[in-house]
Amino acid sequence: MSIDLEIRKQDLVTNPTARIAVCLVLDCSPSMGASYWVGGKQIVRQSGSVPIDELNKGVKHFLASIKKDEIARYAAEISIVTFAGKAQTALDFQSLERIDTPTLQIDDKGGTSIGTAVELALKLLDKRKREYGNVGVDYYQPWLVLMTDGRPTDYTHLEVSKKVQDMVLNKKLTVFPIGIGDDADADVMAVLSKFSPKRSPLKLKGLNFPEFFEWLGQSVYSISQSVPGENVPLDIEGIKTWAEL
Repeated sequence: MSIDLEIRKQDLVTNPTARIAVCLVLDCSPSMGASYWVGGKQIVRQSGSVPIDELNKGVKHFLASIKKDEIARYAAEISIVTFAGKAQTALDFQSLERIDTPTLQIDDKGGTSIGTAVELALKLLDKRKREYGNVGVDYYQPWLVLMTDGRPTDYTHLEVSKKVQDMVLNKKLTVFPIGIGDDADADVMAVLSKFSPKRSPLKLKGLNFPEFFEWLGQSVYSISQSVPGENVPLDIEGIKTWAEL
């Protein structure tokens, strides 16, 4: 047994608080950088803000805000999957007390492997749920947050999205599909909608990552105050601060 796995199991034994597992599936393709290439043409962003920088600020704020709350910091567990041409685990589930917030980097090789990334996220969530069950720790319905500004370049998303839809409809997963800024056109939003049979995907206003992650942190806090299985309404009014409605 690896040291990391032993620590993960020990965290569950010493802290039997009901858990809410949140997996962030985040686009780190070249279009999230200051410049990128499309069809042999270089696109240079005119504004001073760079998407990957704002995304990093948002993730750091999200983790820091959860840690500040006495209940949420013991209930929430966060993992991060990043994707471009391939998908990888940037952060696996563990106690927030042990997390060193990763700095996400652009993958210059390009591509937008949405299906592969979501499949990896589902594996991470399933593994953690089994670990909860092995030690008798209760848990809330897991969350999957999918954020991208591009169309998929791997077509596994068609099959994976069906699996996600089944999980959502059977109340085994909550999904938040988010298009990033103006680059998330109608085709991108149509792809995101395939992962969300109950609610339409939302589009981020510009690069309002901090506002989104502030809202997400407050939502995690609200869930952590409830009883597993209880229906907790989302803060619809708060969505207006970061999404195009």
